[in-house]
Amino acid sequence: MNRPGPIGRLDRRISRAVARLRVPWLDVPLRELSRLANESRLWLVIGAVLIAVGGRPRRAGFAGVTAIGASSLIVNVPMKLAGGRRRPDRTGLRVPPRRWVPMPGSTSFPSGHAASAAAFATAVGTVLPPLRWPLRVLAAVIGFSRVYVGVHYPSDVLAGASVGASIGATVGRLSTRIQH
Repeated sequence: MNRPGPIGRLDRRISRAVARLRVPWLDVPLRELSRLANESRLWLVIGAVLIAVGGRPRRAGFAGVTAIGASSLIVNVPMKLAGGRRRPDRTGLRVPPRRWVPMPGSTSFPSGHAASAAAFATAVGTVLPPLRWPLRVLAAVIGFSRVYVGVHYPSDVLAGASVGASIGATVGRLSTRIQH
């Protein structure tokens, strides 16, 4: 299902505008950050570091990893199957090939990268407030990178981030209530 209505038109308009951005110094960092977030690797590494620190960071790390698992289960199975949206046509949108990452085989809606990023950042930030904004900024950059490299439409990212943030908030609140 590629949205022919107003959302689909807006998605394509924004995607073309992002493709027209001429900031070559961002091409490699955003492409590599997008790849680093594959299979939640970046978040799992940060979670492992937090868990290794112990104390409250350990609880935050476990909350973040739990939120990734929950969001991945919800987004990558039933939601992607129900969404059924094709990936963007990078050539048609004129995304420069130097930005490209391998095109995922799954459907586009919603973004699993954005869901995992928002879930982790929100859960960890709820348990460990000093990390709230740095992780949220990193999650937002990863979400933007998915549009920048041409593998998602903006609404895919917004939907994934919304679902992930909701799951992360729930997991984070539950984690702060559980005494270890």
